[in-house]
Amino acid sequence: MAEESSLRIGRRLKAARERAGLSQGEVCRRIALGESTLSEFENDRRAPSLVQLDALARTYCRSVGSFLSDAEPPTKTVLWRKRPSEGAEELEAKFLRLVEQYANLERWSGEVAGCRIPDAAPKLPDAYGTGDAEELARLVRRDLGLGDRPALSLLRVLEEDCGARVFHLPFEPTGTAACVRSEDLGIAILLNAKSVRWRRNFDLAHELFHLLTWNIFRTVSAAGDDREEKLADAFASTLLLPEEPFRSALNRRKIEKKLSTAAVFGLARDFDVSIDAVVWRLHALFGCHDRDYTKRRIDSFRAAAPLYEERSKDAPPMRPERFHALAVTALRSGELSTGRFAEYLGITREKAMTFVEQETPLDEAMDLPSS
Repeated sequence: MAEESSLRIGRRLKAARERAGLSQGEVCRRIALGESTLSEFENDRRAPSLVQLDALARTYCRSVGSFLSDAEPPTKTVLWRKRPSEGAEELEAKFLRLVEQYANLERWSGEVAGCRIPDAAPKLPDAYGTGDAEELARLVRRDLGLGDRPALSLLRVLEEDCGARVFHLPFEPTGTAACVRSEDLGIAILLNAKSVRWRRNFDLAHELFHLLTWNIFRTVSAAGDDREEKLADAFASTLLLPEEPFRSALNRRKIEKKLSTAAVFGLARDFDVSIDAVVWRLHALFGCHDRDYTKRRIDSFRAAAPLYEERSKDAPPMRPERFHALAVTALRSGELSTGRFAEYLGITREKAMTFVEQETPLDEAMDLPSS
């Protein structure tokens, strides 16, 4: 490689490693590389081979092209509800790489979805209140056609109709999620694969608020604060538990102004949200002011969960179904190599070959009758 390219690669290799939160020793143990060799790469005293560069790119969750491009890669802001105390950098790198791969697959397949979520009305961050968040939730529910039980369709609508890229990765703590929005990558959300579905539903709605108000709050701070998080919670609660349908379901279950434990769990199942979300929604709708009482009730319901919580605890796929379908299209049209296809889907090369060898018509269009 030319000396100028080597200098660029060395600087970028080091920056990518640090962005992924990895030490030189950790990297070398993963790819069986000597520390002195990696140090020489990063200090521009030696250029890596293409095989070594590919291994480093995979380790840093980057593309090889990101090290060779003349343009500096733009820094992406990943907004966390609660940033993990360990491994956050590597997790962010993996998340951003998945989002980048999704964008590549759309481009190669000629199916660029674009961002189709409405921005919140412009407003100064300090002037944005709970009422604004709740009104935004009502508008989103109406405009996206989410019906009386939004949790049942929100993920599908965001992915298929709004161009959102939603991924699931396991990490700690479980009660958190993240999102990113940029011109080149669009909108994306990271949910915790360790969380149960009804918890993920709330996290999805919570992160949607951040994406909708990105141009309001990210203009003053790359990170969120407690006030913004409370607004996101208010939005998610109003979106997933819309007042009129929720009151109707509540009235069918209450007996003389009381709600049994079984009835509370019934509401949670009905709207596919957590017990916490139901109790806090009741707290807001009935104008309760004693937060300590509400917290005690939540604790008691959590203790009863083993008796009442019978909902299935599914394991979500890391990548969306559309991501998989686009990868197959790109592979079979020759836009994606077998090895890269295996990398994108996280499968072995042998498994990838089954997609190549399978005899199926490619691009056989379905004729539609004239209307």
